[in-house]
Amino acid sequence: VLWYGGTLILSSNSPIDASTFIYYLVIFYSIINPAKDLSKASYAIQKGLASMDRVDKILKAESNINDPEDPKPIALTESICYRDVWFKYQHEWVLKGIDLTIPKGRTVALVGQSGSGKSTLVDLLPRFYDVDKGSITIDGTDVRDATLYDLRSLMGNVNQEAILFNDTFFNNISFGVEGATLEQVQEAARIANAHDFIMASEDGYDTNIGDRGGKLSGGQRQRLTIARALVGDPEILIMDDSASALDFATDAALRHAIHEQTKGMTVFIVSQRATTIRNADTILVLDDGKLAGMG
Repeated sequence: VLWYGGTLILSSNSPIDASTFIYYLVIFYSIINPAKDLSKASYAIQKGLASMDRVDKILKAESNINDPEDPKPIALTESICYRDVWFKYQHEWVLKGIDLTIPKGRTVALVGQSGSGKSTLVDLLPRFYDVDKGSITIDGTDVRDATLYDLRSLMGNVNQEAILFNDTFFNNISFGVEGATLEQVQEAARIANAHDFIMASEDGYDTNIGDRGGKLSGGQRQRLTIARALVGDPEILIMDDSASALDFATDAALRHAIHEQTKGMTVFIVSQRATTIRNADTILVLDDGKLAGMG
């Protein structure tokens, strides 16, 4: 462009003068970057469409756990019953003919070797999966006959892996409890032995904990999920190996606080620690998907 424009200006009968050519150069160089961005935008659009296809695949996925057409009300006043429950994820049976009645207010501990079906047994109660044979009832109402909202609103769940969000302590603990107050959240945090380290943080309960609670230790993350399970004062508390990331001193303090708080609550505890289950009313031993012992 410079060479050709220069020859035009220097020629005897020049079609343009120097000032016009400089003006043209300014325009030309101003267009280069937007032109590059335009080509990059096309590439970015293709990337975005590919990402959107993957997200849509998840959002549009059909769930086989659905609400019934005519839901029944559900509440726990008497007992939870497992009646000849069989379940498999794919080909092999994980649970085989489980028969079990748990009166309201009991603390039930589940022990057994890895893969014996302990976590699966408690995951069937909130309908994370549906049984293949048999039934699970709460006060005679099959859990499949109630809405998922009504069923799960009875329960507080603490999983093996702490599921936390890139948000504040307060919002993580109060998640799922509409209109939770600061006093409720603080009380749940005290029971879970989490109040002290929360208050020691920069902004207290308004401190952001990072993506998946990345700013916290494993034990702190687990105590937050326990506080979240307790803040709604559920009728049924499921603790699936919830002490695995806790040291023994913290576990002992937490166990005592929860024992006092959960009086009258139906509690399921999955654990490999003898100290965690010593205060249980009933201990169930699972072996290869079968109920091997109870006492």
